[in-house]
Amino acid sequence: MADSNPEPKRARNPGLDALFQYPLMSAIMDRRTRRIARGTSLVSDGLSHTSTNATAPLSALEEAVLIVSTGLTGSVTHDGPLQIPGGGTELGTPFLNALGRSASSPDNCQATSFFMINDEGIWLIKRLEGRDALNVLGSLPPDKSDWVDADWLAAAQAVKIKLYDQRLEFPRQFPYYLGWNKQISNRPGTTIFFPVVDCTRGYINIVLNLLTEPDGQRPLFVDDWKTFKPADVVEALEWAGVELGFAGGDSKIPYQVIGGLSRAQDKFVNPSIDLPLGMASTMRVNYEALFQLQNLMLIGQAMGLGGWVHASVAPPYILERDPTKQWLGLGFRMAAGKSWPDTGWPPVPASQPNPVGIDGVLQGLCPPYVASMDDAVDHLLAEKYGAGGLYSDLDIFKRPYLSESIAQGYLQNASHYSDKAIEYAKQICNYIFDTYGRFPAHADAFHVPGVWLQFSHIELEYYAKYYKTEQFERQSQHAAIWGEP
Repeated sequence: MADSNPEPKRARNPGLDALFQYPLMSAIMDRRTRRIARGTSLVSDGLSHTSTNATAPLSALEEAVLIVSTGLTGSVTHDGPLQIPGGGTELGTPFLNALGRSASSPDNCQATSFFMINDEGIWLIKRLEGRDALNVLGSLPPDKSDWVDADWLAAAQAVKIKLYDQRLEFPRQFPYYLGWNKQISNRPGTTIFFPVVDCTRGYINIVLNLLTEPDGQRPLFVDDWKTFKPADVVEALEWAGVELGFAGGDSKIPYQVIGGLSRAQDKFVNPSIDLPLGMASTMRVNYEALFQLQNLMLIGQAMGLGGWVHASVAPPYILERDPTKQWLGLGFRMAAGKSWPDTGWPPVPASQPNPVGIDGVLQGLCPPYVASMDDAVDHLLAEKYGAGGLYSDLDIFKRPYLSESIAQGYLQNASHYSDKAIEYAKQICNYIFDTYGRFPAHADAFHVPGVWLQFSHIELEYYAKYYKTEQFERQSQHAAIWGEP
């Protein structure tokens, strides 16, 4: 007997089917920058155009697809070895998150946060972690190709935090906007994705990971902005257990070392493997943002949207908010570092204010959001190993494995950081903060790649007037597939 009250069929925009059917290779080969948004006029000699269209913002569904595409996609695979051939253990707990994201990330630190800017205002796209992430993922069909409109909208709504009710804006002149960006960047009707990278957690985590290398292979951290003092080298060599006759002015170490402890004689670090902080810079956590931008460009092409990665409003201005200066930026807290009026040292960025976060919304793992860098390291360790942490929550950790017993075995055998590694990592972090009044010093707490990605429904009349149809073929199909904007 037929169900007298069948569940109503949920609405699904045909654009979603077209998106999942669009070939990846077509997205790669047909990806182009298309800058001119619907409703935009421009004076350009032989390429001039006067628009008769109103602006056409992206729909909530279109924005939702883009938002969700920057987020979580499933479980991380811990598929590295736990033993070293010939004896010893590898670090079995290098990651910061158990759930994977749509772009690669060093040690899965997932350091990139996106801000979305549209006609309704400025939004932070929150990075979901742990149980919060599971709750959202568990409430939706596991296969995104089966999602209907309401699923995409719900997933996007779960990560949107509205910060301001107006579009980000600055005076349309240099040093805020560059070149032709003054005319066509951040226009009404466009949606922009702007990445910032939290360097604090990834920085601490990677320092700890480096200090788990085997005896004789752990690096000695040096500050390449300061030439060494003989006493510093002596302490570092004592920490490393090296004969002190090698130290002092004849040392081969050209920079000030970090973390010498005269009581340690166990060869914990190898002074012949020196690691300059400047060379490490962002500890590579910045590359995730670039992968995310490429992903978004390919998705935008598959959807038939105009996409344009280009120079954002210049940092540090874009991070600040001061209506008296017509700066309607993101409102980061800018923590002042030390100053050296007599010498002018150190170089950028350590000599500049450090963007440490947005209070209560997006906070770096550094003062003023922790009391000290000791606390910062302890906080990160708690995120990994404490109650509810990545390596203590079996329910999250077991997700990719065939059986719970495999996950349990991994967690029982996976090594953690040694007390010595934690002690030296704290020394490194404290040295940076005590010396420069900021953390990190060679990169900002929130690194800004300085680019953003603008999406739009393009001004089809402009492209039809001047360009071959293959230059905008997918975009010309957009309205027929997704519906008129």
